[in-house]
Amino acid sequence: MLGSLDIYADKINIEQKYSYVMERLVHEISVLAEFIDGFVRIIEKHVKYIIVSGFVAIAHGRTRGTEDIDIIIEKMKKEDFIKMHDELIKNNFECMQSSNPEEIYGSYLEDNASIRYIKKDVFFPQMEVKFAKDALDKYQLKTRKKLPMTKLDVYFSSIEMNIAFKEELLKSDKDLEDAKHLRIVYGKDIDETEINEIKKMIRRLRLNDKR
Repeated sequence: MLGSLDIYADKINIEQKYSYVMERLVHEISVLAEFIDGFVRIIEKHVKYIIVSGFVAIAHGRTRGTEDIDIIIEKMKKEDFIKMHDELIKNNFECMQSSNPEEIYGSYLEDNASIRYIKKDVFFPQMEVKFAKDALDKYQLKTRKKLPMTKLDVYFSSIEMNIAFKEELLKSDKDLEDAKHLRIVYGKDIDETEINEIKKMIRRLRLNDKR
């Protein structure tokens, strides 16, 4: 009898832990979504953008944590960036690298380095921002999409683009699981020909494959 009670208690503990984890994930996704919306509503007035990488899978129900969101923006003139940066500051965002927009632009963005914005005095989440650096990034921006399944009114790089990057370039266990998740979610709607073409671009532009 005691053994049965132990099994029942273990089951209750597992269910409680699962419920806690799910509640925490839902809360974290809600926080990320609110942060993204506030950031994007500002920058979309100044520049074309896409959200890429891990958050794309998370926004489609993948249960894994993240504390940053990756965003690529079109290259812009320094004076235009300063205007955008100033508006972000007025709306309670701050750049972790510097408070000087000329330094941010000249020492980071122009050198293809990323910068990070946070809400003032709140270390997470973080928005990692970088300029489009080559034809592949320009293609990502050209083919950007809003993805209704996410219920977010923001632009993402295409599902095919995300799968190709994760399978061909990034290749960590987490990235491969992200790609697998997106394949399951979209199934037959995925354009495999497009994925293969993007992978060719990745090999040529990022992996220096001359074939």
